Amino acid sequence: MENQEQNNIPKVPKRILTSLLASVSAGVVPRAGAPYIAIGRRDEIAALLSDLETVNDGGGSMRFLIGRYGSGKSFLMQLIRGYALERDFLTADADLSPERRLYGSNGSGVATYRELIKNLASKASPDGGALPKIIAGWISELQAEIAATGVSPESAGFSEALNCRILAALREMEFLVGGFDFARVLTVYYRAYLSGDDLRRSACLRWLRGEYASKTEARRELEFDVSVIIDDDNWYDFLKLWASLARTMGYRGLVVFIDECVNLYKITHRVSRENNYEKILAMFNDTLQGRAPGLALVLGGTPQFLEDRRRGLFGYEALRSRLCDSRFALEGFKNLIGPVIRLRRLSDEELFALISRVTALYAQNYGQQPRVSEAEMTEFLNICLARAGADSMITPREMLRDYMTVLNILMQNPTATFRNVVGSAVTLKTDGGADGDETADGQTSAFTPDEIDF
Repeated sequence: MENQEQNNIPKVPKRILTSLLASVSAGVVPRAGAPYIAIGRRDEIAALLSDLETVNDGGGSMRFLIGRYGSGKSFLMQLIRGYALERDFLTADADLSPERRLYGSNGSGVATYRELIKNLASKASPDGGALPKIIAGWISELQAEIAATGVSPESAGFSEALNCRILAALREMEFLVGGFDFARVLTVYYRAYLSGDDLRRSACLRWLRGEYASKTEARRELEFDVSVIIDDDNWYDFLKLWASLARTMGYRGLVVFIDECVNLYKITHRVSRENNYEKILAMFNDTLQGRAPGLALVLGGTPQFLEDRRRGLFGYEALRSRLCDSRFALEGFKNLIGPVIRLRRLSDEELFALISRVTALYAQNYGQQPRVSEAEMTEFLNICLARAGADSMITPREMLRDYMTVLNILMQNPTATFRNVVGSAVTLKTDGGADGDETADGQTSAFTPDEIDF
């Protein structure tokens, strides 16, 4: 089985593979290479990809990914981020923290915007920092289109034609909130870009990134008057402008991922917490009522963040009435069309497939087959599942961290055996004295790899 699984894995670039295994070993979501260990979640992926089609058609969408720590929320976000980039969307992602919120004073709101713009990515720049590159690429495309009409780049008419095209594209944005200053700064930026004025271009980038603390400072460095700067109150309006600009530039839309929303639940001050939930409500209404064309929002949080009636989203009535399950949403039936996607626990078969996949990638990275047989992989999984509460609470993160530890020890200690490494682990037993879950007739229920169809 190991050779079959290994043969099914495409050759992964060494840089990505090393980073991928290091991330998995540390319990961190890999920034690149997520598709190589994507097991399960097929329905969730399909639901999120359908949102991308909605955005491509000029609509907006908003989803809440809800799951326990380590259940795969952040992993799924990175997976969809990769798919969005492949489909020619722009993406931006940020993790919330005590210093980064959706709404707040002293810069905690605009700090989230800055993080999003810092991580702005395109297919050509998947690692972030794409802001100057996408503008330069857009200008180059317009220049190529004008040149294709027969206008010489050295002629005076070429610059005039380019100026007309850019002004016409940006004029549509002037009617949106903040759009006039946004369009004006972009116009000054492209002229500074063409003339080689690096100081003016840098000042425009600072404004677009929301790095100015006051309008006076912005006016001094930009050397022209601006009526607004991007701040705690209006940063989301500029996010919608970026979504509109993305489509103007020829991209299919902007997909924004905001993770660790549980930090909003942890805000102790009630008014501050509710102000953040009010911002979520505004985002929800905008995207679902067609006021944010080309924008997809994906928020990740824990069940506490969503369901707590005192401090969670359900404690804010306007959001609870929109996000709570219908009385017809019975347990056992899935509904991935609604705004909330609850991540189920991966099945035993999927967990075993995940272990097998990681084993094959480990062998590819180090050029040698790990000294773990199929039977020992099965035994490892059964040990994990035998822990109290693991039937519903086990997460891929904790299981993979433990498994990577076993593989690392076996590789670095030639005399060690699987039995030596895991033998000290205490296998919990039922009252009947058997491993695993006991069925109604008193027999033990344990996972076996025969249930897997690779």
